[in-house]
Amino acid sequence: MAFKGVSEEKIVFTDGDLINYNLRPSQFLSGFLMELLDRDDSARSVVYTFPHLTIQEFVAAVAQFLNPHSGNILKFLTGAHNTTDGRYEVFLRFVAGLSNPMTARGLEEFLGPFPHETTCRVIDWVKEEVKRQTGNTESEAGKRSLLNTMHYLFESQNHGLAQAALESVETLSFSGMTLTPIDCAVLSHAIGHCDTIKYLDLGNCHVQCEGIQRLGPGLHKCQELRLGWNELGDAGVKLVSAALRNPGCKIQKLRLGNVGLTDSGAEDLVSALSTNPSLTELDLSENNLGDSGVKLVSAALSNPECKIQKLWLDHVCLTNSGAEDLASALTTNPSLTELDLSDNKLGDSGVKLLSAALRNPECKIQKLGLYDVGLTDSGAEDIVSALSTNPSLTELNLRSNSLTDRSVPALRRLILTLPSLERIELGHNWFTETGGKELRSLQEPRPGLRVSV
Repeated sequence: MAFKGVSEEKIVFTDGDLINYNLRPSQFLSGFLMELLDRDDSARSVVYTFPHLTIQEFVAAVAQFLNPHSGNILKFLTGAHNTTDGRYEVFLRFVAGLSNPMTARGLEEFLGPFPHETTCRVIDWVKEEVKRQTGNTESEAGKRSLLNTMHYLFESQNHGLAQAALESVETLSFSGMTLTPIDCAVLSHAIGHCDTIKYLDLGNCHVQCEGIQRLGPGLHKCQELRLGWNELGDAGVKLVSAALRNPGCKIQKLRLGNVGLTDSGAEDLVSALSTNPSLTELDLSENNLGDSGVKLVSAALSNPECKIQKLWLDHVCLTNSGAEDLASALTTNPSLTELDLSDNKLGDSGVKLLSAALRNPECKIQKLGLYDVGLTDSGAEDIVSALSTNPSLTELNLRSNSLTDRSVPALRRLILTLPSLERIELGHNWFTETGGKELRSLQEPRPGLRVSV
């Protein structure tokens, strides 16, 4: 009766339901069923319900597990798992939990022995389902299905099963899903059994500080960790920083864009960066760091142990005042090859400070983002002069500034001087049709060059 209720999304039962299953209410009212007065019935009859839906789900799971006709259990489990409306999710977690002999032992005193054959079939099904789902995370449904299988593993509390199912998993992606703190605890349990995990994408999953706290023990194992667009705040980033300090930390690429980080929380992160030898890519875009926060990041860049090669600081409220610290760091950091400072109020004076650093022979910048930084024709001369001496530059983004045809000769000179340049973005400036045409014409003798105006 409980299982039929789960299948039909039914939580209220009548005397007729009990009669169909040969049940007497007096047997179960103390612990499993409650009497309710049926207000919709003119005769004011009594109906029955389980004290909590979880009890109904559990009783349903026990009933199916003890079903003497369990030959089709695998087909049944697969069908229930593939039901997309969520009605079987908790039920299947209980079924997985009952496959643990330690769990079953406490019930066998009252229910008799649990069928060994059913236990083995459930364990095999969970293992194969996890393996099948790990490569199926392109769609929202695929991600949800994989998360459910992770819950089954967690409920089974079977270390050997989790190890067998997850030991070779390299990629886990749940981006765009809403993950609860319980989901995060389940993922942490799963990651703990992944010996080869390389990529974990939890971007835009509505994860907050509590969720990161649950995930904390396994984060250091991932080579690429995406946590952007979550409400972590300074406290959450502090927990991520703890993962960076772990002596066994393998994180090489860290995405923390738009996570609510401020200059106050940046101190913990920067302290971790100074002791982490593995990190090569860091995304801090769209956080309210301000000049003081960028100053802290600049201090980390100046550390000889810092190995960061790609840094995103776009839209972090940086001004020309904070550019000086960053410029100073660039002159001492030989590893940085990609830097994005777009959507900051640098102005010509801030760009001039950066240009001085870019002239340094040790500078290895290959990709530079200066989209919408308040650059005018006056500042363009500085940046062009500096970059003209940089043989490494391959991409430059100067879109959405205030450049006019007066900058065309300097930009033309830059393009002609640097054979390494593959792409330059100049759209949404103030070039005339003639100026734009002159710049685009430089693509003709260079098949590998793209000039976007």
